[in-house]
Amino acid sequence: MTTPDVTVTVIVYNDAGRLPRAVASVRRQTHANIEIVISDDHSTDATPEVARRLAAEDPRIVYLRLDENSGGCSAPRNRALEIAEAPYLMFLDSDDELPERAVEVLLAAHRERDLDFAMGAVERIRADNGRRSTWMPHLVAERRTLDGIEADPRLFFEHLSTSKMYARSFLDRHGLRFPEGIHYEDQLFSAQAYCLAKTFTIVPEPVYRWYVAPYAAADAASISNQRDRLTNVRDRVHVQRLIDAFLAESGHEALREDKDFKFLKHDFRMYAGDLPYRDEEWLASFADIVNPYLDTLAPGACARLPRAERVVLRLVRDRRLSDARIAARGLGHGVGPRRVTVDPETGRTYWGAEVPASDAARSDLDLTDLEPDTRPFFAALFRHEITSVDRGPGACVDLTVRTYDPALRLPVGPQRATLLLSPGRGRMAVPFRLSPVRPGLYEGRVRLDLAAARLPLHGFQGLRHPVLRLRHQGQSHTGVLLAPTAFPAFTGRVPYRGGLAPHRVTVEPEGHNPGRLQVRWEPTGVTERAVRPLARRLSHPRLRRAAQLLRSALR
Repeated sequence: MTTPDVTVTVIVYNDAGRLPRAVASVRRQTHANIEIVISDDHSTDATPEVARRLAAEDPRIVYLRLDENSGGCSAPRNRALEIAEAPYLMFLDSDDELPERAVEVLLAAHRERDLDFAMGAVERIRADNGRRSTWMPHLVAERRTLDGIEADPRLFFEHLSTSKMYARSFLDRHGLRFPEGIHYEDQLFSAQAYCLAKTFTIVPEPVYRWYVAPYAAADAASISNQRDRLTNVRDRVHVQRLIDAFLAESGHEALREDKDFKFLKHDFRMYAGDLPYRDEEWLASFADIVNPYLDTLAPGACARLPRAERVVLRLVRDRRLSDARIAARGLGHGVGPRRVTVDPETGRTYWGAEVPASDAARSDLDLTDLEPDTRPFFAALFRHEITSVDRGPGACVDLTVRTYDPALRLPVGPQRATLLLSPGRGRMAVPFRLSPVRPGLYEGRVRLDLAAARLPLHGFQGLRHPVLRLRHQGQSHTGVLLAPTAFPAFTGRVPYRGGLAPHRVTVEPEGHNPGRLQVRWEPTGVTERAVRPLARRLSHPRLRRAAQLLRSALR
């Protein structure tokens, strides 16, 4: 039998439903001389039967079943490594896929020159809505060969082991295996591979399809999406400490700031976005876990963060946990603080209601460079919060809105505001008044009549989030509208166009960062059964081209 060029290991645990899709993506590879190892972490569902059937269909498939469940990805990968016959190795999770040319593209890179590994782009696919994006696109935008991680330490952000094809000789030479008994094993394995590799090539072609289910049920969520569990926080911090020890032992201490920045910008940032949804007890435990580790980070790593993230980080480190929850709302969406304070002695502007006590806090909470009192009005640091959501008559929702103007950019007196909502291509604009409560705080009531929404003729299915627009001296500012983190959802049937386009409409909290008000439209009745299927058929590319040709001929 011919020795395979590449072994692709598909790890699986209790995933009988998706395993055939993953294996099929490997069997479709344009480079066919491969070995496929299905490594089963002692599944208790129908996975063994499915795997054996797949192995019977294709002689390239080997089924390996672990004697007991390891609880992670490392052991099934390592056991497959022990029996793999090919000189090059790849790894695939059972809920993901390989693009058809993945093996061909990465193997070609290896054959061009002597590499320790080759890596390519990862296509992320949202399981809930099918949206596609490239993971860390700036790191894989062009083909390049690097002589070590020092040439581009940003690659620490691309810590997936599945986007790479490894030379078996490289892994064996360094005894590089996946660490067993821990979570986030990819981060440690990839950090070690980056530091130990003398030469590796990056190709821009997609070599992995990563299906992401960000809002899966707790019992079905991936490890990285179980951030509500304090054990998850401990696991992530533990892996960081292991990486730090490896960097020191292997002579790569100079990379510590880059690796620490990756931790703050990626790992800590994910938890930061969730802080508004955690109670005081959880927040206190979170601070107990992360603060001792944060004290060990390179000072330069924190200085590289955007100011809004530095604020959250500092508030957690100083155990101002209620303030941290407020600061974390709307991260990445230009949401301002509720209050700022100007130091009368220095003229510096700080986040919050008082001048920070320590030098470190003053450095991190200093907003002076953001110029909150003089920046262009469209970028002003406003903050819009819904304080109450009440069901009104029919399809109406009554909202109480507070607008915080910490830098006092708005003139004294009532302000005209507009609530904007755009389902499909139509736009609702609902004007209302914000009345002053005290300097820097305004409040108003607005009724949102969802029956007045202008939907496309074929209906609309999807989510929309209202925004709030202010105008001043011919300029406008549009900002996100933060909702209470939890309130009872409202659902009703709205008979658009006199019942010819019925929809089910739900008003609910977004439930995750940034926590906006969310409106969900779902076509029902004739809209769902007939109108939308017809619209999809009419939107076929061939029909659109034919319509364009007809219009051209009639001109």
